[in-house]
Amino acid sequence: MYRAVLHQPDAGAAGWALLTGASPARVREACDRLLALGLVQPPDSMGGLRAIDPRVAVRALIRRRETESDLLASTAEEIATAYEAGLLREEPARLIEVASGEGAIAARLEELYARAEHEVCLFDTPPYLAPPAPQADLQADLLRRGIVSRGIYSAAGLEDPNVLSRTWKMVELGEQARVLPSVPLKLLVVDGCRAMLPLTTSAAGGYCAVVVWHSAVTEALQKLFELAWQQATPLGRAAGDGELSDGERTLIRLLAAGMKDEAVARHLGVSLRTLRRRVSELQERLGAASRFQLGVRAAQRDWV
Repeated sequence: MYRAVLHQPDAGAAGWALLTGASPARVREACDRLLALGLVQPPDSMGGLRAIDPRVAVRALIRRRETESDLLASTAEEIATAYEAGLLREEPARLIEVASGEGAIAARLEELYARAEHEVCLFDTPPYLAPPAPQADLQADLLRRGIVSRGIYSAAGLEDPNVLSRTWKMVELGEQARVLPSVPLKLLVVDGCRAMLPLTTSAAGGYCAVVVWHSAVTEALQKLFELAWQQATPLGRAAGDGELSDGERTLIRLLAAGMKDEAVARHLGVSLRTLRRRVSELQERLGAASRFQLGVRAAQRDWV
Protein backbone atom coordinates (compact mmCIF):
# COMPACT_ATOMS: atom_id res chain seq x y z
CA MET A 1 0.00 0.00 0.00
CA TYR A 2 2.83 2.40 0.88
CA ARG A 3 4.58 1.69 -2.40
CA ALA A 4 1.29 2.29 -4.27
CA VAL A 5 0.95 5.70 -2.60
CA LEU A 6 4.55 6.54 -3.55
CA HIS A 7 4.17 5.44 -7.17
CA GLN A 8 0.67 6.85 -7.77
CA PRO A 9 0.15 9.71 -5.28
CA ASP A 10 -2.98 11.03 -7.11
CA ALA A 11 -4.73 7.67 -7.59
CA GLY A 12 -6.80 7.96 -4.42
CA ALA A 13 -8.27 5.11 -2.41
CA ALA A 14 -10.03 3.55 -5.42
CA GLY A 15 -6.88 3.62 -7.55
CA TRP A 16 -4.73 2.21 -4.75
CA ALA A 17 -7.25 -0.59 -4.31
CA LEU A 18 -6.80 -1.50 -7.98
CA LEU A 19 -3.01 -1.28 -7.76
CA THR A 20 -2.81 -3.53 -4.69
CA GLY A 21 -5.77 -5.80 -5.37
CA ALA A 22 -7.07 -5.00 -1.87
CA SER A 23 -10.65 -4.34 -0.83
CA PRO A 24 -11.74 -0.75 -0.04
CA ALA A 25 -11.99 -1.66 3.65
CA ARG A 26 -8.42 -3.01 3.64
CA VAL A 27 -7.20 0.13 1.86
CA ARG A 28 -8.80 2.33 4.54
CA GLU A 29 -7.15 0.26 7.28
CA ALA A 30 -3.78 0.57 5.53
CA CYS A 31 -4.18 4.34 5.15
CA ASP A 32 -4.95 4.69 8.85
CA ARG A 33 -1.86 2.67 9.66
CA LEU A 34 0.36 4.78 7.39
CA LEU A 35 -1.01 7.93 9.02
CA ALA A 36 -0.23 6.53 12.49
CA LEU A 37 3.32 5.71 11.41
CA GLY A 38 3.84 9.22 10.06
CA LEU A 39 4.57 7.99 6.53
CA VAL A 40 1.76 10.01 4.88
CA GLN A 41 0.07 13.36 5.50
CA PRO A 42 -3.67 13.51 6.28
CA PRO A 43 -6.11 14.92 3.67
CA ASP A 44 -6.41 18.70 3.54
CA SER A 45 -8.08 21.35 1.35
CA MET A 46 -5.59 20.61 -1.42
CA GLY A 47 -6.49 16.96 -1.79
CA GLY A 48 -6.28 13.48 -0.28
CA LEU A 49 -3.45 11.58 1.39
CA ARG A 50 0.05 12.61 0.42
CA ALA A 51 3.23 10.64 1.01
CA ILE A 52 6.00 12.26 3.06
CA ASP A 53 9.52 12.04 1.65
CA PRO A 54 10.64 8.53 2.78
CA ARG A 55 14.13 9.80 3.60
CA VAL A 56 12.54 11.99 6.26
CA ALA A 57 9.58 9.84 7.31
CA VAL A 58 11.43 6.52 7.59
CA ARG A 59 14.31 8.03 9.55
CA ALA A 60 11.85 9.63 11.97
CA LEU A 61 10.15 6.24 12.32
CA ILE A 62 13.51 4.57 13.03
CA ARG A 63 14.32 7.12 15.75
CA ARG A 64 10.91 6.56 17.34
CA ARG A 65 11.39 2.79 17.26
CA GLU A 66 14.84 3.16 18.84
CA THR A 67 13.35 5.25 21.63
CA GLU A 68 10.65 2.62 22.17
CA SER A 69 13.31 -0.13 22.21
CA ASP A 70 15.37 1.74 24.81
CA LEU A 71 12.29 2.22 26.96
CA LEU A 72 11.39 -1.44 26.62
CA ALA A 73 14.92 -2.52 27.60
CA SER A 74 14.81 -0.25 30.65
CA THR A 75 11.42 -1.60 31.64
CA ALA A 76 12.67 -5.17 31.21
CA GLU A 77 15.50 -4.51 33.69
CA GLU A 78 13.05 -3.12 36.25
CA ILE A 79 10.68 -6.05 35.79
CA ALA A 80 13.59 -8.52 35.97
CA THR A 81 14.36 -7.29 39.50
CA ALA A 82 10.84 -8.17 40.60
CA TYR A 83 11.10 -11.47 38.72
CA GLU A 84 14.34 -12.43 40.49
CA ALA A 85 12.90 -11.44 43.88
CA GLY A 86 9.87 -13.64 43.22
CA LEU A 87 12.07 -16.60 42.30
CA LEU A 88 14.09 -16.18 45.49
CA ARG A 89 10.94 -16.15 47.62
CA GLU A 90 9.67 -19.25 45.86
CA GLU A 91 12.99 -21.10 45.90
CA PRO A 92 15.74 -19.53 48.06
CA ALA A 93 18.29 -22.06 46.76
CA ARG A 94 18.39 -20.01 43.55
CA LEU A 95 20.29 -17.35 45.50
CA ILE A 96 23.61 -19.10 45.07
CA GLU A 97 25.42 -21.21 42.51
CA VAL A 98 28.50 -23.22 43.36
CA ALA A 99 31.24 -23.45 40.74
CA SER A 100 33.78 -26.24 41.23
CA GLY A 101 36.95 -26.55 39.23
CA GLU A 102 39.14 -24.06 37.42
CA GLY A 103 37.14 -24.29 34.19
CA ALA A 104 33.76 -23.69 35.83
CA ILE A 105 35.09 -20.71 37.79
CA ALA A 106 36.66 -19.21 34.66
CA ALA A 107 33.33 -19.57 32.83
CA ARG A 108 31.41 -17.82 35.63
CA LEU A 109 33.99 -15.02 35.78
CA GLU A 110 33.67 -14.48 32.04
CA GLU A 111 29.88 -14.35 32.34
CA LEU A 112 29.97 -11.87 35.22
CA TYR A 113 32.39 -9.54 33.45
CA ALA A 114 30.39 -9.76 30.22
CA ARG A 115 27.17 -8.77 32.02
CA ALA A 116 28.76 -5.77 33.76
CA GLU A 117 27.06 -2.52 32.78
CA HIS A 118 28.25 0.10 35.28
CA GLU A 119 30.93 -0.97 37.75
CA VAL A 120 33.01 -3.89 38.96
CA CYS A 121 34.51 -3.93 42.47
CA LEU A 122 37.06 -6.48 43.64
CA PHE A 123 39.12 -7.55 46.63
CA ASP A 124 42.48 -9.07 45.69
CA THR A 125 44.56 -11.01 48.18
CA PRO A 126 46.72 -14.16 48.22
CA PRO A 127 46.76 -17.10 48.03
CA TYR A 128 46.07 -17.32 44.31
CA LEU A 129 44.48 -20.70 43.65
CA ALA A 130 43.81 -20.04 39.97
CA PRO A 131 46.04 -18.58 37.22
CA PRO A 132 45.57 -14.77 37.21
CA ALA A 133 45.92 -14.24 33.44
CA PRO A 134 42.28 -14.98 32.40
CA GLN A 135 40.80 -12.57 34.95
CA ALA A 136 43.39 -9.92 34.07
CA ASP A 137 42.37 -10.16 30.41
CA LEU A 138 38.68 -9.91 31.32
CA GLN A 139 39.38 -6.89 33.50
CA ALA A 140 41.41 -5.19 30.76
CA ASP A 141 38.57 -5.74 28.27
CA LEU A 142 36.12 -4.33 30.83
CA LEU A 143 38.15 -1.13 31.17
CA ARG A 144 38.35 -0.73 27.40
CA ARG A 145 34.54 -0.91 27.32
CA GLY A 146 34.40 2.08 29.66
CA ILE A 147 33.10 0.17 32.69
CA VAL A 148 34.31 1.55 36.04
CA SER A 149 36.64 -0.82 37.87
CA ARG A 150 37.71 -0.39 41.49
CA GLY A 151 40.14 -2.76 43.17
CA ILE A 152 41.42 -3.08 46.73
CA TYR A 153 44.69 -5.01 46.98
CA SER A 154 46.46 -6.42 50.01
CA ALA A 155 49.97 -5.10 50.62
CA ALA A 156 51.17 -8.68 51.07
CA GLY A 157 49.89 -9.61 47.62
CA LEU A 158 51.68 -6.69 45.98
CA GLU A 159 55.00 -7.96 47.32
CA ASP A 160 54.83 -10.47 44.45
CA PRO A 161 56.44 -8.69 41.45
CA ASN A 162 54.01 -10.33 39.02
CA VAL A 163 50.97 -9.18 40.99
CA LEU A 164 52.36 -5.66 41.32
CA SER A 165 53.15 -5.47 37.60
CA ARG A 166 49.66 -6.67 36.70
CA THR A 167 48.09 -4.17 39.08
CA TRP A 168 50.04 -1.26 37.63
CA LYS A 169 48.99 -2.36 34.15
CA MET A 170 45.35 -2.18 35.24
CA VAL A 171 45.95 1.28 36.73
CA GLU A 172 47.46 2.39 33.42
CA LEU A 173 44.27 1.18 31.69
CA GLY A 174 42.10 3.20 34.07
CA GLU A 175 41.40 1.06 37.11
CA GLN A 176 41.00 2.85 40.44
CA ALA A 177 43.27 0.85 42.77
CA ARG A 178 43.78 1.10 46.52
CA VAL A 179 45.81 -0.83 49.06
CA LEU A 180 45.15 -2.18 52.56
CA PRO A 181 47.59 -3.97 54.87
CA SER A 182 45.09 -6.83 54.99
CA VAL A 183 42.12 -7.69 52.74
CA PRO A 184 39.47 -9.95 54.34
CA LEU A 185 38.73 -12.18 51.35
CA LYS A 186 38.76 -12.47 47.60
CA LEU A 187 35.60 -10.89 46.17
CA LEU A 188 34.11 -9.70 42.91
CA VAL A 189 30.93 -7.57 42.92
CA VAL A 190 29.32 -6.63 39.60
CA ASP A 191 26.93 -3.67 39.42
CA GLY A 192 26.24 -4.09 43.14
CA CYS A 193 23.87 -6.99 42.44
CA ARG A 194 25.99 -10.05 41.57
CA ALA A 195 28.99 -11.35 43.47
CA MET A 196 31.55 -14.13 43.37
CA LEU A 197 33.78 -15.28 46.22
CA PRO A 198 35.78 -18.44 47.04
CA LEU A 199 34.45 -21.21 49.24
CA THR A 200 37.76 -22.99 49.77
CA THR A 201 40.55 -21.78 52.02
CA SER A 202 44.25 -21.97 51.31
CA ALA A 203 44.49 -25.07 53.50
CA ALA A 204 41.69 -26.85 51.63
CA GLY A 205 43.22 -26.23 48.20
CA GLY A 206 41.45 -26.87 44.92
CA TYR A 207 39.08 -24.57 43.10
CA CYS A 208 35.62 -23.87 44.49
CA ALA A 209 33.68 -20.60 44.44
CA VAL A 210 30.13 -19.37 44.91
CA VAL A 211 28.15 -16.95 42.75
CA VAL A 212 25.55 -14.96 44.69
CA TRP A 213 22.67 -13.35 42.81
CA HIS A 214 20.94 -10.06 43.64
CA SER A 215 19.82 -10.19 47.26
CA ALA A 216 20.50 -8.74 50.70
CA VAL A 217 23.75 -10.74 50.61
CA THR A 218 25.11 -8.89 47.55
CA GLU A 219 24.02 -5.57 49.05
CA ALA A 220 25.94 -6.40 52.22
CA LEU A 221 29.05 -7.40 50.25
CA GLN A 222 28.91 -4.11 48.34
CA LYS A 223 28.70 -2.20 51.64
CA LEU A 224 31.70 -4.17 52.94
CA PHE A 225 33.67 -3.10 49.88
CA GLU A 226 32.67 0.56 50.31
CA LEU A 227 33.79 0.57 53.95
CA ALA A 228 37.16 -0.93 52.99
CA TRP A 229 37.47 1.53 50.09
CA GLN A 230 37.19 4.48 52.46
CA GLN A 231 40.02 3.11 54.59
CA ALA A 232 42.36 2.06 51.76
CA THR A 233 45.30 4.06 50.38
CA PRO A 234 45.18 5.05 46.69
CA LEU A 235 47.66 3.28 44.45
CA GLY A 236 48.02 5.67 41.52
CA ARG A 237 50.58 6.47 38.91
CA ALA A 238 53.34 8.74 40.11
CA ALA A 239 53.08 12.14 38.44
CA GLY A 240 55.52 14.99 38.04
CA ASP A 241 57.74 13.32 35.44
CA GLY A 242 60.02 16.36 35.34
CA GLU A 243 60.69 16.14 39.09
CA LEU A 244 61.25 12.43 39.64
CA SER A 245 63.47 9.85 38.00
CA ASP A 246 61.99 6.50 36.97
CA GLY A 247 63.54 4.87 40.01
CA GLU A 248 62.16 7.53 42.35
CA ARG A 249 58.67 7.20 40.85
CA THR A 250 58.81 3.44 41.40
CA LEU A 251 60.05 3.91 44.96
CA ILE A 252 57.24 6.38 45.75
CA ARG A 253 54.62 3.99 44.40
CA LEU A 254 55.96 1.03 46.38
CA LEU A 255 56.05 3.06 49.57
CA ALA A 256 52.49 4.24 48.90
CA ALA A 257 51.44 0.60 48.65
CA GLY A 258 52.50 0.17 52.27
CA MET A 259 55.21 -2.40 51.58
CA LYS A 260 57.93 -3.24 54.07
CA ASP A 261 61.47 -2.09 53.36
CA GLU A 262 62.63 -5.64 52.61
CA ALA A 263 59.94 -6.11 49.93
CA VAL A 264 60.64 -2.69 48.36
CA ALA A 265 64.37 -3.44 48.26
CA ARG A 266 63.71 -6.77 46.51
CA HIS A 267 61.53 -5.06 43.89
CA LEU A 268 64.17 -2.44 43.20
CA GLY A 269 67.08 -4.89 43.32
CA VAL A 270 68.98 -2.89 45.92
CA SER A 271 70.21 -3.44 49.45
CA LEU A 272 68.28 -2.23 52.50
CA ARG A 273 71.04 0.29 53.13
CA THR A 274 70.69 1.74 49.61
CA LEU A 275 66.93 1.82 49.89
CA ARG A 276 66.98 3.72 53.17
CA ARG A 277 69.50 6.17 51.74
CA ARG A 278 67.18 6.87 48.79
CA VAL A 279 64.23 7.38 51.12
CA SER A 280 66.30 9.78 53.22
CA GLU A 281 67.24 11.71 50.08
CA LEU A 282 63.57 12.05 49.12
CA GLN A 283 62.71 13.20 52.64
CA GLU A 284 65.48 15.80 52.44
CA ARG A 285 64.23 17.06 49.05
CA LEU A 286 60.74 17.55 50.45
CA GLY A 287 61.80 18.73 53.89
CA ALA A 288 60.02 15.78 55.51
CA ALA A 289 61.08 14.74 58.98
CA SER A 290 59.42 11.30 58.72
CA ARG A 291 58.08 8.85 56.18
CA PHE A 292 54.58 9.93 57.08
CA GLN A 293 55.42 13.52 56.16
CA LEU A 294 57.11 12.21 53.01
CA GLY A 295 53.87 10.50 51.99
CA VAL A 296 51.78 13.59 52.72
CA ARG A 297 54.06 15.95 50.79
CA ALA A 298 54.42 13.53 47.87
CA ALA A 299 50.64 13.42 47.65
CA GLN A 300 50.44 17.21 47.78
CA ARG A 301 52.74 17.34 44.75
CA ASP A 302 50.57 14.75 42.98
CA TRP A 303 53.43 12.26 42.92
CA VAL A 304 51.13 9.40 44.03
